[in-house]
Amino acid sequence: MILSSIPAVPRDRVPAITTEEMIEVDRLMIKTYGVELIQMMENAGRNLARLAALHVPENQPTGKNITVLCGSGGNGGGGLVCVRHLANWGANVSVVLSKFSEQFSGIPAHQLAILKEMGIPIYYSTELSKSTTPDVLIDAVIGYSLKGEPRGSAAEIIRWANEQPAPVLSLDIPSGIEGSSGAVKEPAIRAHSTMTLALPKKGLFSKSAQSRVGLLYLADISVPPVLYEHAFGFPVGSLFAESEIIEI
Repeated sequence: MILSSIPAVPRDRVPAITTEEMIEVDRLMIKTYGVELIQMMENAGRNLARLAALHVPENQPTGKNITVLCGSGGNGGGGLVCVRHLANWGANVSVVLSKFSEQFSGIPAHQLAILKEMGIPIYYSTELSKSTTPDVLIDAVIGYSLKGEPRGSAAEIIRWANEQPAPVLSLDIPSGIEGSSGAVKEPAIRAHSTMTLALPKKGLFSKSAQSRVGLLYLADISVPPVLYEHAFGFPVGSLFAESEIIEI
């Protein structure tokens, strides 16, 4: 697994934000800057697919088995976008949903409908044994909006993922980790790598979360640096001038 093609940026150059601040970033992107959720989700999912392609043998997704675990919220929507890109690149990609498809709504439902039209294999938590043994697992079950312990099918999927020999790549924050504090809930994903979005969540740097986060990457979802200056008073600069994904 070769990830050296991704540039590294010193961690002290990258501000971290709380869950509440990230909620405000999302709100301002839509209400003030007119960048819709579907655009941010597309950026997140495309970058997640690019990073996932570097986690498979030979760094070549064509013909590789990749399983993407998706919740019904925005994090899961990013995972569904990732599935589309990986399938377009020739990967044998399948989806495991934490909820039935009729429980999806809004943009995640839109992304799921695309995958159904493409004929992507889609399973539910009760069908985990049917999914192909993966070369890589992608965790997009629960994002920074985690409230309490993962329950039900989400908890079942997390436990199953932790039992697999394949490396796990988490989107934004490993499922089961609280975004602001880094508190590790039960169960929580043990990730080989995490690709967080926009700016890292403070919980990713907590001592409690370190063993679950793995290698930490940051991906661009097109948030203007001026947004952070106006909203929070700190400069970010051009973090993504060299690459849309950086290691921190």
